[in-house]
Amino acid sequence: MTHPRDPGLWDPDNSDQRLWRLIERRMEPGADTARIDETIWRLFGETWAIAFTDLAGFSRRTERFGIIHFLQTICAMRRLLYPLVEAHRGFLLKQDADSLLLLFRDPGDALRGAIAMQRACAQANERLVAEEQILLCVGIGYGRILRVGSHEAWGAQVNAASKLGEDTAKAGDILVTGAVRDAVGDGAEVGFDDLALAVPGSDRNYRVRYA
Repeated sequence: MTHPRDPGLWDPDNSDQRLWRLIERRMEPGADTARIDETIWRLFGETWAIAFTDLAGFSRRTERFGIIHFLQTICAMRRLLYPLVEAHRGFLLKQDADSLLLLFRDPGDALRGAIAMQRACAQANERLVAEEQILLCVGIGYGRILRVGSHEAWGAQVNAASKLGEDTAKAGDILVTGAVRDAVGDGAEVGFDDLALAVPGSDRNYRVRYA
């Protein structure tokens, strides 16, 4: 009888181990990489909208005002944004300092959630002093990714969303990949301005116009 914790078994608790064993097999001489890749995608491939958020100027403000200011800003961000993520049928996959990695099944939910978060930040900032304001940047991608365990996601659209949200967007921006725009389509509430910018994982990218 196999012990339920045998690493040979696949379950949500050791899915990352399963992935890396497959990657190791892929590196062996003569490996059938196409078949291994198919197995990896069958095990871990899922379609999600991926949103990366970041806070503009956060590192500079932390350096100036110190670690306690850092912690206070993180706390304020969580209190403000987490309920909106939940309300738009998303969830937090990972937090790294002031950056959030969020997943939504529906790209429309991701976009509406991002707009709600930006509006909430703008409203909150009206009553906050400059150094305490939550200056949110958002990047969103959509497509098939590898989701492994409860904290990891990899894929072209993950890379694109990260680049847009963390490196490209300015405070108040929502930047999306072409895959998001194609899935959501033009609507009365939003418009899309072509960034004329390619990022790793997405050749077409847009800035969202929202009220």
